[in-house]
Amino acid sequence: MNDTLKVLETRRSCRNFDPAKPVSDEAVQAIVKAGTYAPTGRGLQSPIIIAVSNKKLRDEISAENARIMGVDCDPFYGAPVILIVLADKDIPTYIYDGTLVMGNLLNAAESLGINSIWIHRAKEEFESGFGKNILKKLGIEGNYEGIGHCAIGYAAEPVNAPAPRKENYVYYVK
Repeated sequence: MNDTLKVLETRRSCRNFDPAKPVSDEAVQAIVKAGTYAPTGRGLQSPIIIAVSNKKLRDEISAENARIMGVDCDPFYGAPVILIVLADKDIPTYIYDGTLVMGNLLNAAESLGINSIWIHRAKEEFESGFGKNILKKLGIEGNYEGIGHCAIGYAAEPVNAPAPRKENYVYYVK
């Protein structure tokens, strides 16, 4: 089977990362680069990616995400790296563009043997003073909306096998 198709069929969300096993900078850069090659409407490249491996900031983002979710646990399941995707709301295709970036990040991680999961609530984080402060500290200006977090790391235990595909998933018209 083609390597790309194998990645697409085998990638699964990881809900138990080994926080003690770091992801190399080279791997993070390769995953992020793959995200930048996602298709975007009219080629406008509306998304941006914030790669967070700094433990202090990662933990602050986790705490804010948990607060929004209304839980006390780590919504990122111990993943040591968070790739946050935001997209420019002034571009009509921004949500789709950011979603494709997320897909590229998830699949690129899998291709490198690194586990991942998409975590929501980036929209709420970056609409708040908390997220706006992060953008300000990074010198990021613009009309950005949080699309999602791609949490990456190495699984502490094997991930689940894929669920069977649902009946009537595809309709062929020839």
